[in-house]
Amino acid sequence: MASLKEKLREVPREPGVYLMKDRLGSIIYVGKARDLRKRLSSYFMASRKTRADLKTRALIDSIEDFEIHVVRSEAEALLLEGKLIKDYRPRYNVTFRDDKRFLLVRVRLADPWPRFVLTRTRKDDGSRYFGPFAHSGALRATLGWINREFGLRSCRPLVPGQGDYRHCHADVIRNCSAPCVGKISEDEYRGRVEEACRVLEGRGRREWFARIEEEMEQASARLDFERAAQLRDVLGNLRKTLNPTRQFTRGRGVPSTVRPTEDLADLAEVLGLGAAPEVMECFDISNVSADHIVASMVRFTGGRPDNQKYRRYRIRGVGGQDDFASMAEVVRRRYARILRENADPASVEEDSQEDLVDQLRRLADEGRARIVLPDLVIVDGGKGQLSSAVRELRRLGLHGLPVIGLAKQREEVFVPGQGEPIVIPHDRGALKLLQRIRDEAHRFANGYNELLYRRRMRESLLDDCPGMSPAKKKRLLEAFGSVARIRRAGPDKIAELPGISRKSAEGIVAWLEERR
Repeated sequence: MASLKEKLREVPREPGVYLMKDRLGSIIYVGKARDLRKRLSSYFMASRKTRADLKTRALIDSIEDFEIHVVRSEAEALLLEGKLIKDYRPRYNVTFRDDKRFLLVRVRLADPWPRFVLTRTRKDDGSRYFGPFAHSGALRATLGWINREFGLRSCRPLVPGQGDYRHCHADVIRNCSAPCVGKISEDEYRGRVEEACRVLEGRGRREWFARIEEEMEQASARLDFERAAQLRDVLGNLRKTLNPTRQFTRGRGVPSTVRPTEDLADLAEVLGLGAAPEVMECFDISNVSADHIVASMVRFTGGRPDNQKYRRYRIRGVGGQDDFASMAEVVRRRYARILRENADPASVEEDSQEDLVDQLRRLADEGRARIVLPDLVIVDGGKGQLSSAVRELRRLGLHGLPVIGLAKQREEVFVPGQGEPIVIPHDRGALKLLQRIRDEAHRFANGYNELLYRRRMRESLLDDCPGMSPAKKKRLLEAFGSVARIRRAGPDKIAELPGISRKSAEGIVAWLEERR
């Protein structure tokens, strides 16, 4: 505790994010603060511990170290806090652990009459995105003001027409310029959309602030206090939304203690490798039941995730829950494929006296390898999983390929031929790098398991429906995408599909409703 209080004196009185660590170096809590020193000091006050609830006392007792990231504003601190909690998933954090993300604003300029919508995911769909924004309430209010200020439509139809206009009052109350009925030309409407985009980008925000503030003072001078209050709220929401903040996305702009080059060099030193393992592959097994087993392989290049090279597998040749046999199967399938991909006459030489691993590395250096062999293989597990992986690699002739096992409980590193594991200090970059790749493999395997489980539950429900044929099930899922949407569609929509009668559609909906 004395060392922490000494370290606390160096903490600035600025906004930022702090990460609490336990004796093993694991991150157990992530928090944000307007004043980092003041917030961190509160954790080490005797009165705080005595008055705190059981969970907070347990957290305080577990703290052995902390690190901080200084940011420019409270909004940035909130964005970074959410990002780090999703990355590290500390056990003492409750908020931000789900898949919910901060709001973005999306506009698709290719649409006939573009409109701004809120979303939480950024897709490669040709749209323009703004954000993320830390204050959702201020953003919603700001977007409503932008639509009114520029006369932009907020209705849902992709191409609104006369029929939609008859049921809409936005033009009547002067909240929309009514492009659907030609009250404004397409060029003029698009010009307004571009101007609104510049506002969301923060361009000219000072001029907008000054303009609204002047209008607010004028309203107050003529005793129109209701209008002045409205403008005050508009100004406050605009300031919260448009003040510049950095976007803390994966791999960009996030203050971090991760140093890939240094960590790779440290790992090479710990394992006694001739060079830093530039390419690493890690395997993990995930099973929920005996007939629902999957595996993942993640690849890191240069100490960073190489997402395009990730692979996932359904275990096919193992009866029951057998992690050793499952690990053997996935390792065999992965490296047998690498050998097949590189086994044409122009690549691997059958009669060569060169070691197979050396030969594949030479092909990679010459740019002739279709799949580059990793410099290090990591399996999630102890001696059993490691032995299974080594056995399969040797059967394939890859005797010289470095492989290790990383056991979860004590973070021990097992190496073939060594009886005792290597225990790496928790403050070393080598172990942090191994933990990152292991945790990524674990996340990827669990995500695939959950996907298959949901798919199986969805499909099995339709399989039990009376009169359901494989062709009919395929037609329903292609049209509606899920059982929930089939329920909502109702008999009329279902009966429009070829091969499904009205009576059959009514029977499907009634059967699904009984099994809600």
